[in-house]
Amino acid sequence: MITRRQFAASTPWLVASPLVLSSCSREAAADDYEAVAQRTWQPGGVTNLSGATLARELVRCATLAPSSHNTQCWKFALDANSRSISILPDLARRCPAVDPDDHHVFVSLGCAAENLVQAALAHGLRGEAQFDAAGDAVRVMLEPTRAQTTPLFKAIPLRQCTRGDYDGKALSGEELALLQRAGSSETVRLLLLTERPAMEQTLDYVMQGNTAQLADAAFVKELKEWIRFNGADAVRLRDGLYSVSSGNPNIPSWIGDLAFRWLLTAKGENDKCARQVHSSAGIAVFVGQTTDKAHWVEVGRCYERFALQATALGIRNAFLNQPVEVAALRPPFAAALGLNGQRPDLVVRFGRGPAMPRSLRRPVDAVLV
Repeated sequence: MITRRQFAASTPWLVASPLVLSSCSREAAADDYEAVAQRTWQPGGVTNLSGATLARELVRCATLAPSSHNTQCWKFALDANSRSISILPDLARRCPAVDPDDHHVFVSLGCAAENLVQAALAHGLRGEAQFDAAGDAVRVMLEPTRAQTTPLFKAIPLRQCTRGDYDGKALSGEELALLQRAGSSETVRLLLLTERPAMEQTLDYVMQGNTAQLADAAFVKELKEWIRFNGADAVRLRDGLYSVSSGNPNIPSWIGDLAFRWLLTAKGENDKCARQVHSSAGIAVFVGQTTDKAHWVEVGRCYERFALQATALGIRNAFLNQPVEVAALRPPFAAALGLNGQRPDLVVRFGRGPAMPRSLRRPVDAVLV
């Protein structure tokens, strides 16, 4: 919730260099990547599936949810009688620099749980997600019901965190109302900021967060470890942040390693964030009622419904989580939003714009326990 800041999109010296162009093997890597991406994000069938085959399909749909740095920080346990699926944190994939209290890990579990619930309904199962505090897991109980193929289910293979520019056009009141309804619950409040002064105020906190994070060597090292600079690496690992998804060139890893720190600057990232916020229709802020893992999971479920509803409406979204990731910024950011001491959980920009290349996911076998 999963976001992320890669090196600056404008890299003319890389694009122009004959050495780089001759080293990229762009066509072959892109062909491999596109084939895998198409298989990863293919729509699932909703007939003639049962038992373990159906359970695996529900897990596949769940893995199409977002996660911080696309770490895919989850594991799935299937009940022997196919009456429940448990989603557990994979702490080997946590990001301690950006997410020291595992907030994003449990938000990501919530996103996966919501995808699973939406997919289960399409297959004639009602999913009830409950957080098991003793096991730090989300258990989704499954009971037969009338199958419903909802717009949110159809949006699962289309949803993406789109890290490009949007068209800057406002959304209609009806669209905003649908997003508000999808992204709220009894314990999660959704703030939709569509007035320019409020968006500019949030942008200021985003830029402060950028500056603080990029001055943190541990943050930069961790971010670099999750970037995949080319299609071949993205296909080999099936996780992380495929840099082409943010508009960057497909380049060999050794060049990416050398160029990364030089190109990733606070000014470049702040300029990019300013451009992207100015092109957005609004900013969504998700606020859980309480600061604990159960509410973080619920925040993830609400965000994922918001993202799926947005996708169904042709609206893109992407994270701007710097103000909630930098602990020193959270209290003043919350005060600026009038949250009275509550912790803002997620910050998301939204608007209409073109699709970007997709991130990949690990196969189902890799996430089952």
